[in-house]
Amino acid sequence: MTKTDGPNDGTQAIRRAASILRQIAKTPQTGSTLRELSEAMELSRSTTHRILKCLVSEKLVAQSDDAKRYSIGELAAELGLAVKGRKDVILTWRPAIEALARDTGATTYLMGRSGSESVCLDKAEGSSVIRVIPVEVGQRRPLGLGAGATAILATMLEPECEATIAAIEPYLHRYGRATADDLRKAVAETRATGFAESWGKVVDGVYGLGIAVPSDKGGMLALSIATHQSLATEENIQKWKRLLKAAASLQ
Repeated sequence: MTKTDGPNDGTQAIRRAASILRQIAKTPQTGSTLRELSEAMELSRSTTHRILKCLVSEKLVAQSDDAKRYSIGELAAELGLAVKGRKDVILTWRPAIEALARDTGATTYLMGRSGSESVCLDKAEGSSVIRVIPVEVGQRRPLGLGAGATAILATMLEPECEATIAAIEPYLHRYGRATADDLRKAVAETRATGFAESWGKVVDGVYGLGIAVPSDKGGMLALSIATHQSLATEENIQKWKRLLKAAASLQ
């Protein structure tokens, strides 16, 4: 896709709108500006603004008070409540992530796959004095970025895994310091040990640990924790691995 917009048929418009919604969902805390969305989508500002105006009118997208930033709208959130399968998954795993947060003191996540991205389905905060929340519920990021996302990526067959890494490689510079080779190395280590680790390449100073878990609703999920790197001693890591493995086996 280039900045010289092509034919604007109905299917293309829907795809562009869906892509814009996915992009906005990557920044739930700050929202996205018109310029950021235009550049990410490789669309002209006028086309991006036209789509956003329609999404805002349908309440799929909301504007900030100064009208400069866009976030996910009320209708999009309400529609999400109607997705029975995903809601059941969240309810099923909620006790596990709450227990992990309590037992590890770390922020705990339930991550799911959405195409070449991971999405945070649920999270629970631990009791640690140092709280680390690099991902919010509903936030999206490419597979392989973060412990939970890496755990999911590592479950793919090699051709699909490599195709996914190739697809997201052009966008990695937007997310910390990780490279495509870093992702390949992390996948290999995850497959060898059964656990995905993240050492500050996505969010500085943050250690992440994740494990993949199958879903009876289809697809693959991951349980993960995030905490300050200073707490990631060998003793603690081994303890967290035992707790994650136990939680994953309960379902």
